Amino acid sequence: MKGQDAAALVLRATLGPMLFAHGWNKVAGPGGLKGTTGWFEALGLRPAEVHARMAAGTEMAAGAAITLGAANPLPAAAAVGLMTVAARTDHRGKGFFVFKGGWEYVGVVGGAAVALASLGNGRYSLDGLLGRRRAGAGPAVLAAGVGVASAAALLAVCYRPVPDVPDDPYVPDETEQ
Repeated sequence: MKGQDAAALVLRATLGPMLFAHGWNKVAGPGGLKGTTGWFEALGLRPAEVHARMAAGTEMAAGAAITLGAANPLPAAAAVGLMTVAARTDHRGKGFFVFKGGWEYVGVVGGAAVALASLGNGRYSLDGLLGRRRAGAGPAVLAAGVGVASAAALLAVCYRPVPDVPDDPYVPDETEQ
């Protein structure tokens, strides 16, 4: 079990701070929350300001909880939900590789979150200190299911993308028809 505990610690120390940093960047990065709101508006998430704040807060809270090893599998479910929304809104139709805007990054982060839920937070965690040993297929399925279902509900209610319009649409007038 010591190997699994160490693996969980390494995975948490990698995934958690990265998620926290992404959330923090949405608030305090170059464009700040205003820039994130504009980005979310362009993606079609309505109301964009609410989604910008929710995404930033969820990333920071999930990142902190994963880093500390608290409340498995709930922070993993949050990460899966975030990555599912990102895959559907920002990375859809852009292929696999993230350097081309594809879903590679969000797929790896979502998969790592489900793997962590299955592995459990391990002995070297807040859950470990409190005697909470949630691990296995159940927490993994819960993280994946709750994350994807939450994302699907959010998208069904709040995702309203503007259709692409060509820069110079040609519309024939009545005399040409």
